[in-house]
Amino acid sequence: MKTFGLINLGIFPLLLEAMTPAYAQHDQREQESRRPNQEQQAKPERQQAPPNPGKQPQQVKPAGQEAPRRSKEPAPNRRPQPASSARPEEPQRARGQQERQQQNVKAQQEQKQRPPQVKGQQDQKQKQEQPRQQQAKQPVQQVQREYENQHRGAWLDRRANNWQAEHRSWQQRGGYTGYRIPDARYRGFFGPSHSFRMFSFPLLVVGGFPRFQYGGLWFSVIDPWPEYWSNNWYDSDDLYVEFYGGGYYLRNRMHPRDRMALTVFIN
Repeated sequence: MKTFGLINLGIFPLLLEAMTPAYAQHDQREQESRRPNQEQQAKPERQQAPPNPGKQPQQVKPAGQEAPRRSKEPAPNRRPQPASSARPEEPQRARGQQERQQQNVKAQQEQKQRPPQVKGQQDQKQKQEQPRQQQAKQPVQQVQREYENQHRGAWLDRRANNWQAEHRSWQQRGGYTGYRIPDARYRGFFGPSHSFRMFSFPLLVVGGFPRFQYGGLWFSVIDPWPEYWSNNWYDSDDLYVEFYGGGYYLRNRMHPRDRMALTVFIN
């Protein structure tokens, strides 16, 4: 029995050594068989869907490379879209036209509501302003020529034969009764410091007396002009309007002693 026990003890290690490679091979086979299943479970389903015939497959971009930026310029095949016909300026223009139409309608209504006297005064003012507007549109040289012709024709008949005997002062006439120029306006446009040449201003003959416009006022020359003045004194001599002895006079720097009586009119 002891001999059999010893034999068993000696054989057991041999059996273990013989069985170990078999178990190891068996375990290795089981592990190899399990690996495909584990890899399939560990990895998500990365199988690509079947390619769509309408879409091109996307190319996988390598790491570290940025996608090319899209050019801002339109593709040659694409046509630029036409700009919208509506502009921000058009509403403003439409509003301006509406406001003008409303103003015109309002002006027409006011004109209809005005009494006939006011309309007549306005018509008279328009008639008076029309020659001025026409003169303003004409060239300056042409206007001056017309003024010269007006003065030449008006002053020929107003020359005195003996001025010392023919002229009269405002005291001799009984005092000045015309328009009185305010002091501030007189200092700003008239007096010895404001001289002018008469030919450059319009002239009319009213009641037989020449009447010229200067400084926004009309001046009617009551006295005849001295016979010893030059024939074109209105063109060549420096003149100025002076308030003296309670009335207005036309003075000539070439003849400082002479005073021609003037009457002032607003219109």
